[in-house]
Amino acid sequence: MQSRFNALDKGPDHLRLGVWGENVAATYLQKKGYCILERDWHSTHRDIDIIAQQGEVIVFVEVKTRRSNFLRHPIQAVDWKKQQNLRKAINHYIHYRKIDGPVRFDVITVIGELESANPEIEHIEDFALALR
Repeated sequence: MQSRFNALDKGPDHLRLGVWGENVAATYLQKKGYCILERDWHSTHRDIDIIAQQGEVIVFVEVKTRRSNFLRHPIQAVDWKKQQNLRKAINHYIHYRKIDGPVRFDVITVIGELESANPEIEHIEDFALALR
C-alpha cells in the first residue's frame, strides 16, 4: 500500500495540495534541524499533522496549505473549533507517549500551487491555543 505522503498523483486536488503542503512543511522543519517524530498522527477522528522534536521540546505542528491567500490567509483556518480538536489530540498524545518535558504548538502555512518550486512558507512558533 502506498503512503499518502507519496501519493500526490492520486485523489482530489485539494487533498493532494494538503499532502504536498505537509511534505513541504516537514522538509522545511528538517532543514531547520527538527527531528520529525510522527506525521498524520490520529486520535480518534482528530489528527496532528506533524510531531517533531527541537532540542528537548516536542513540537506539535498544524499545517495549512492554500493556493493563495487572496480570500483569506491560511492561518484563519486554525479557528476555535480546530484549536479545540488540536488541544484534545495533543493531550491524548502527551498521555499516550508519557511526555514529561516541554511541549509547544506551532502553525506552518504553505501558499503555492501544487508542486511549485518556491512556495511561501510562514512558521508561527508557539501559537497560543484558545482555552475555551
